[in-house]
This record gives sequence, structure tokens and C-alpha cells, in this order.
Amino acid sequence: MYTDKVMDHFLNPRNVGTIPDADGIGEVGNPVCGDMMTFYIKVKDDRLVDVKFQTFGCGAAIAVSSLVSEIAKGKTLDEAMNITNEQVARELGGLPKNKLHCSNLGADALHKAIENYRQKQKKLAETEITPSKEEPGAESQFERRCPYCDSPLPEDAVLCARCQIKLMRCHHCGELTREDEETCSHCGAPLN
Repeated sequence: MYTDKVMDHFLNPRNVGTIPDADGIGEVGNPVCGDMMTFYIKVKDDRLVDVKFQTFGCGAAIAVSSLVSEIAKGKTLDEAMNITNEQVARELGGLPKNKLHCSNLGADALHKAIENYRQKQKKLAETEITPSKEEPGAESQFERRCPYCDSPLPEDAVLCARCQIKLMRCHHCGELTREDEETCSHCGAPLN
């Protein structure tokens, strides 16, 4: 009934668990069969650096979740959004017809986690970076520009709304640089 690969992922699931400080969470369920899947993602530089899942369901649902988490880890967000149920079923060597819906659930839960992350980023960019047009003197907040895409930034910016790069101020020269760099891109001083 199940392929060796399905059985391997069912008996030895990869990436099971939660990410307490997840950047995105996606949950889907199928009321007909009772399967429930929740995916947790961690993102850095537009790439999935960690993917975990919790699944309540049949062996096929657990195998699908495990495989989707493996396929997605290390991919860019756009690449992960292109993971399809057909690809998941094919990678598992096929699923019985009555279990094909499980491959939909796995890809859908991952896609929802990515959408959740993107919505959070959009809200963060809107609230922390974009000044309100009603604010008096809002235009004067844009004295600095992003060193990576040249977008205008308010003085206290921590994320560029345009290129989505997290920023920090260098303690040595005071210029904005990437938060994840070891040295300042302007003066070369160590950032840690």
C-alpha cells in the first residue's frame, strides 16, 4: 500500500516539533479525514533556515509533512511556494488515491506559514518604516537612505521596507549596515 519512502518518513519523521519564535506559522486541516498539520518556519535573508511541523493524522499525513519540511529547508521563499502536491506525491514514490489529499495538506500548510511570515513583514514595514502622511514633519524623517537599495529610511529604521534587509547602526561609525554581518560595510569595524 505504501512505498518504502513513505514508510521511512512515517517511522522516522524529520523536523518534528515547533519553533517557539517562529517567523511564520501555517495550519491546515481536512475535516473529512481529520488530518491536521501545522508548519513553523524560520527565515533569514529570504531563505527558509528552519522548518518544523506537528501533524495529527494518518501515516501518509506524517510522511508528507516530513518530506515537505525536508524539501523546503534551505529554499528561498519563492522556491518553497512552488512546492506542489504532485511533487510531494512523486518524491514519496506515490500515494494511494485515497491518501493523495495529504500531499495537498503538506504543501498548503507550508504555503500558509510563508504567507503568514510575509504578512508580518509587510505590517512591520508599514508600522516601523513608513511614516504616516498625517504626521506633521513626516518628510523630515527621511534623512538616511538604505545602503543596499537607496530607499529613504527614517532615522530609527530597523528594516528596509523595500529590500526587506534588517539593519543596525554601526557602533563605530554610526552608519547603517546589515544586522547579520560580522563587520560594518562602511568602516569594516567588527559588529559584535
